[in-house]
Amino acid sequence: MVRYKVTLEYDGSDLIGWQENRQGPSVQSILRHAIEKFCGERPELIAAGRTDAGVHAIAMVAHFDLDKEQEAETVMRAMNFYLVNSPVSVLSCEKVSDDFNARFSCVRRNYRYVVLNRGPHPVLERNRVWWVPRKLNINAMRRAAERLIGHHDFTSFRASECQAKSPVKTLDSCTIKRNGDYVIFEFTARSFLHHQVRNMVGTLVEIGLGKPYDIDEIFAAKNRSAAGPTAPAAGLFFVSADYATDDCD
Repeated sequence: MVRYKVTLEYDGSDLIGWQENRQGPSVQSILRHAIEKFCGERPELIAAGRTDAGVHAIAMVAHFDLDKEQEAETVMRAMNFYLVNSPVSVLSCEKVSDDFNARFSCVRRNYRYVVLNRGPHPVLERNRVWWVPRKLNINAMRRAAERLIGHHDFTSFRASECQAKSPVKTLDSCTIKRNGDYVIFEFTARSFLHHQVRNMVGTLVEIGLGKPYDIDEIFAAKNRSAAGPTAPAAGLFFVSADYATDDCD
């Protein structure tokens, strides 16, 4: 049995998310089908993050085990051969130790959310951004974002169907920058609650539009209805996963 670590990019526009089920195509099902095509095996695939329907990945990390050892380069080329017409691509592949786990060995996850803040609606990027036509107050959003950083009970930013045992998380960083018509949010933490990033962005955008949300009051309420709306999936990107170096030796 040999364990492989792969880094993936994918367009989640027409996918139901990472997790495989019977409702439609998922990243997991597409990858498993490609592996089966080239070697006849159907391994379990574990990812650093279980992205939702419509969410994209720039460098998602996953791992799987194969009974028969293959060169990592061969595995990557074979997978991409069968993925060529799919919305998923394998960017890299390497053999790792049996104790490496894409999900549990991850020490930091990085997400990006992109807002297109202009009057005209998007055409070329309509599945890559959240279009907000009204001008956003970047400074107001930055002041609010500073209150999100740290160790908090994020119940008010948690989806009702979230299965995490605790709503308490530590948000390591939250930055907001404007680049022309784009407003880009960057979030880093060891782990996130279901819809936490999208709910934080939805709240920050409301603040940027002048809505009187107070982050401290939202935390204190411990109620999802106290925060802003859930931002659309289209603007969210899983950027990268960080690991301790000895996990991949």
